[in-house]
Amino acid sequence: MKIAIGNDHAGVDLKNAVMEHLEEAGYTIDDFGTQSTQRTHYPLFAEKVAGKVTSGEYDCGILICGTGVGVSIAANKFKGIRAAAVADATAARLVKQHNNANIICFGARIVGEELAYDIVDAYLGHEFEGGRHQERIDLITSIEEKGTCQ
Repeated sequence: MKIAIGNDHAGVDLKNAVMEHLEEAGYTIDDFGTQSTQRTHYPLFAEKVAGKVTSGEYDCGILICGTGVGVSIAANKFKGIRAAAVADATAARLVKQHNNANIICFGARIVGEELAYDIVDAYLGHEFEGGRHQERIDLITSIEEKGTCQ
């Protein structure tokens, strides 16, 4: 599995720890985030990761900012992206199983290292269940195709 990871200034240390954790587990992971703790803009890194996932070059993505919310909002602007901000392993598992999220997002100011490991392990360790959940994904895609609210 090939994973794209990105972060803003708030997520540098946690991103580095998560990368090491995933590399030790045998995942291929490429870094599209900043290495600097100098203030920067999270949409820039969300755009890089979402672009890599939508192109098919990467199987999924991980985005880290202060809360996880900003990067998820930015990534979800890409057609076909289902980015979910989570703060625990149960939500990470469920967004994969039920929503087929292709980018997981969390906040370095919200979760610590051990919880971040649990989150990525839960997300990567499960598969989309399909079935009744596919109908909902199809509805999301239909909304995305329309491009406007009714």
